[in-house]
Amino acid sequence: MIDSRCQCVNEVADWVKKACEKDYQDQGHTFVKEHFAEYSANAALVLVRVACSLLNTHVKRLADDFEKQGGFTERMYRVRTEKRRDEDAKMRKGENMKEREKK
Repeated sequence: MIDSRCQCVNEVADWVKKACEKDYQDQGHTFVKEHFAEYSANAALVLVRVACSLLNTHVKRLADDFEKQGGFTERMYRVRTEKRRDEDAKMRKGENMKEREKK
């Protein structure tokens, strides 16, 4: 299922139906609707596992970023102080230019 890279629920449902039909044809049986629920549940478990894996990766990345860069408030403070420092430097540069023009 993962190899088929389903993009929506309908594609997952189509995959489940095809997989169920194929397995039962390979075994010499005809497709039975009762088995569709079993295949659907297994597909749902695969999707849940993929979602958990993605969430675990995301949480780990957030924790690493927090350790390296600090929390949201710390980063906001850093950005604000850098911006103030840049603005102060520009103002000082402008004042220096005005003083040079006077001389």
